[in-house]
Amino acid sequence: MAPAGELGFSNFLSQTDTVGKLVLFLLLAMSIASWYLIVAKAIQLLGARRRGARFLGMFWDAPSLQSVASHLEQHAQDEPFSHLTSQAIAANRHYRGHDAGQSRLNDAGSIGEFLTRAMRRVIDDETSRLESGLTVLASVGSTAPFVGLFGTVWGVYHALVAIGMSGQGTLDKVAGPVGEALIMTALGLAVAVPAVLAYNTMVRANRVTLSKLDSFAHDLFALLTTGTRVGSGAAEVTTQTGARFANGEAG
Repeated sequence: MAPAGELGFSNFLSQTDTVGKLVLFLLLAMSIASWYLIVAKAIQLLGARRRGARFLGMFWDAPSLQSVASHLEQHAQDEPFSHLTSQAIAANRHYRGHDAGQSRLNDAGSIGEFLTRAMRRVIDDETSRLESGLTVLASVGSTAPFVGLFGTVWGVYHALVAIGMSGQGTLDKVAGPVGEALIMTALGLAVAVPAVLAYNTMVRANRVTLSKLDSFAHDLFALLTTGTRVGSGAAEVTTQTGARFANGEAG
């Protein structure tokens, strides 16, 4: 048994067996994966938010959709709002430039139906992109405490076996090894807490972004089909159109 001054995490590492080391390696891998996703997703969300705000400012200040289309042809669509606008304008041009309803099922229906399908596909793609990696954070947050608890149970078991074999069951001989084993539970919580907090924060941020994207889609849909933004002169018509879009119906 190690002297009291030598007890600690380093002594625990030197005394643990293969299973304990595998648990530590698993917790380390989970921590690295979660922190990588936290940093990467934070940078992605902040960058997309700034670029989206710039694009929306340019969009509503533009004199026409043609000027917006020209801007999109010269700049990458690297955030949800510009991507949605680019695909919607392209779908509008495709429908009006072809004899829709005659060639393929994808082109069938009215201009409103065609635009609804095209824009919904973009929103679904952006939703999947924004939510990528969140499953890993959720999994780490829910399983890391139990992985750490397993490591603690395993460590306590071996500590008690060693104490029993030595025949020295006094408190000072038991407390040190058991306390070292509890380090695994602390490590599990240290891995889980940042993952859970990051997951909740990113889910909230994604919900806000997608809500704004859906509202922008209503306005864009109305502009492409009626030439009027929701809430302006033709408010009654365009509001009905936006409601139909929200329900996935024809325009």
